[in-house]
Amino acid sequence: MHKTITVTLLASLLMGASAMAEEVNVYSSRHYDTDDAFFAAFTDATGIAVNRIEDDADVLIERIRSEGELGAADVFITVDVGRIARADEAGIFQPLEIEAVEEKVAENLRTDDWTAFSTRARLIFIDKADVSDPPQTYADLADPKYKGMVCTRSSSNVYMQSLLASIIVNEGEDAARAWAEGVMANLARDPEGGDTDQLRGIVSGECDIALANHYYFARGLAGEVSGLTEGIDGIGIVWPNQETNGTHVNISAIGVTKNAPNPENARKLVKFTLTPEAQHLLASGNNEYPVVEGIEPSEAAVTMGSFTADTVPLGDVAAASTAAQKIYNEVGYK
Repeated sequence: MHKTITVTLLASLLMGASAMAEEVNVYSSRHYDTDDAFFAAFTDATGIAVNRIEDDADVLIERIRSEGELGAADVFITVDVGRIARADEAGIFQPLEIEAVEEKVAENLRTDDWTAFSTRARLIFIDKADVSDPPQTYADLADPKYKGMVCTRSSSNVYMQSLLASIIVNEGEDAARAWAEGVMANLARDPEGGDTDQLRGIVSGECDIALANHYYFARGLAGEVSGLTEGIDGIGIVWPNQETNGTHVNISAIGVTKNAPNPENARKLVKFTLTPEAQHLLASGNNEYPVVEGIEPSEAAVTMGSFTADTVPLGDVAAASTAAQKIYNEVGYK
């Protein structure tokens, strides 16, 4: 079930929500407690109350679509370009037309209808004790010398779909199909679990090599993550494709809905995501990377090192997501 969260100033709590002259309605599939601080900061800075509904992305997209012209949502927030693209394809957005977005966000991280406000990198992790010649690229994961060593999530996971979609855009469908077949042949186990489980697999010895977003590792550095933190010193980090097109990055993203009842407040919220305060709260809260230059990521993310990111337009990656899932299905990747 979804949950509704209202973030207001202390004054609004005393006066009652009805006394608030301005509001913005947020439908979000980001389930991070630290986002509470971001919404509170927005209200504090603007006086605009935030009414928030959280649920899975697909549930929220369908809810916004079905509400039509009577819709209550002003903005939709989600993670991964595949999900924001599904929202765009459902026709729920209106053009952003926000100068601050065009000035502050790299062109490959936005479209006319949505923009990233933080990024996440998809990395290769290794067992330092067992892997003396680690893969340096995503393509290397399909090398037969790593047979029985690799762990990944299921192909139905949007992170896996977006990675393969980026390979399609960069190298073509034939190369993407060969990669999927090669990685599948090298799996240490059937795909299962989330990104943290792939890292736990290295600690337990079940996996020698794993794919995961960087911030799952950063969480293990920054705090106690059961089954990971106690063995994290034995895990090595590989920033893939540093000599070619760069490491695949994905996003947390926001868009203004087509039937927003408070469109100007919605745009104020989008612009606020790009302020230094918001960039720090949104990115560091989940150990992601800010999209605005000059903002430092969290200490744990900094500890992991610097890297060159792939600059492929994520709108193109999103468009290739369906082809990516088709390839996974055709090769039998679970």
